[in-house]
Amino acid sequence: MGKLEDNERVILNVGGTRHETYRSTLKTLPGTRLALLACESQSDEFFFDRHPGVFAYVLNYYRTGKLHCPADVCGPLFEEELAFWGIDETDVEPCCWMTYRQHRDAEEALDIFEAPDLLTGEPPTDGDDDDLAAKRLGIEDVGAAGEGKGGRWRRLQPRVWALFEDPYSSRAARFIAFASLFFILVSITTFCLETHEAFNTIINKTELVTNGTETVLQYEIETDPALTYVEGVCVVWFTFEFLVRVIFSPNKLEFIKNLLNIIDFVAILPFYLEVGLSGLSSKAAKDVLGFLRVVRFVRILRIFKLTRHFVGLRVLGHTLRASTNEFLLLIIFLALGVLIFATMIYYAERVGAQPNDPSASEHTQFKNIPIGFWWAVVTMTTLGYGDMYPRTWSGMLVGALCALAGVLTIAMPVPVIVNNFGMYYSLAMAKQKLPRKRKKHIPPAPQASSPTFCKTDLNMACNSTQGDICLGKDNQLMEHNRSSVLSGEDSAGSEQPLSPGERLPPIRRSSTRDKNRRGGTCFLLTTGDYTCATDGGIRKGMDFFH
Repeated sequence: MGKLEDNERVILNVGGTRHETYRSTLKTLPGTRLALLACESQSDEFFFDRHPGVFAYVLNYYRTGKLHCPADVCGPLFEEELAFWGIDETDVEPCCWMTYRQHRDAEEALDIFEAPDLLTGEPPTDGDDDDLAAKRLGIEDVGAAGEGKGGRWRRLQPRVWALFEDPYSSRAARFIAFASLFFILVSITTFCLETHEAFNTIINKTELVTNGTETVLQYEIETDPALTYVEGVCVVWFTFEFLVRVIFSPNKLEFIKNLLNIIDFVAILPFYLEVGLSGLSSKAAKDVLGFLRVVRFVRILRIFKLTRHFVGLRVLGHTLRASTNEFLLLIIFLALGVLIFATMIYYAERVGAQPNDPSASEHTQFKNIPIGFWWAVVTMTTLGYGDMYPRTWSGMLVGALCALAGVLTIAMPVPVIVNNFGMYYSLAMAKQKLPRKRKKHIPPAPQASSPTFCKTDLNMACNSTQGDICLGKDNQLMEHNRSSVLSGEDSAGSEQPLSPGERLPPIRRSSTRDKNRRGGTCFLLTTGDYTCATDGGIRKGMDFFH
């Protein structure tokens, strides 16, 4: 019995940490890497060059049937380890699922604050500094910017575009950004001062009617000309800025669809229409001028242009979009509460009605339920204007319940919105301080005829997660067919020596975040019955350490 138990034991050396378990334990999850290893191999000890801390949680999953996430391991690393061991991520326990999902939420939030997003709104792309510059400046090839027909334009276009779109591209761009910010603040200040009595003058426009027998008194309010001139200077700057950005935009269609650009155009247009129609005396022109004076409020929309210069405002916009569900939930809660308490306060105030009052509304301000909607909204949001209030004891009781319900209703979704803002803001700050990544220089693998060629170099290539070749018997380079291994077939017959031209191609590293192509990691076995397979498979019939 003891001998049989010893034969069932297997030692797994993962990253230098030895784990001992039974083969029957590894067979509890059929189809996984360790289950196949326990079924096909008779060896007692195996070595895997993987993360030892994560493997402890993986092995515990075989023992208990519950997969938990380590709190001290980054999400992408745990995801890659699960893929290597052949474990589905949906097996993660519900208590750890939010922890497991945090890295994906963080990656999605970080993508929003990539440098290209600040300029073109396009998602970030992997690449070196030249590729990144070409992407955000709207050109395909930085080196080709000055070649061929229109070379001067191709050199000038990205530079001017960066001046007006990227405040951090140069000192001149920073100066233009400060100038734009100054004119935005001046324009908003002018808009507010135009409504003050000190800057408005009443002008007598009294005229005689057509028959000349009656005099009609007419008065108009005229704004101080100084404010008009200041607004004109601001509009000239905004017009110049808008036209330059339109002309030098690398993508005219995306530029037109951008909300901030639409706001720029809508805020500029009324001023020119008002100037063009001010000299006309026809009734239609006066009606149009009256309408344009009403729609002057669109100038306040220029405040949204500040989002180009302040990260906090962009974070606020992303937070509002990310918290759409919470806002919808808040509106539903308030709507239900308003409907319920408006109805209750209407009938509660009927209690104190006088016998000679058939409508039962002379003693109260709540004459109908729709009027109670306003009171319920003001009470549930804890504003309490005091224009309407209950006067009976039953109405006061309903008012107290309405205030308490409003506090609880608003308090539930607000923390979620605040947490979203904190997460986006911290990630935006981290993204600004994150150094820009460059492509790693990967030297080509040594050829077999090179004097520096040795098994160590080849073993390093084999251990790489992107390796495609392993050293076989008699130092021959062999291809590996993982499908035959996983199907239980002996893969010794599938070993094919590679031609000299196919040996040791340059190792190409792919992104570890690629969801569609996930490279396996080859592992070494200390016994010699199995060879390493770069895609994670196992192959018999080869002596790896020859």
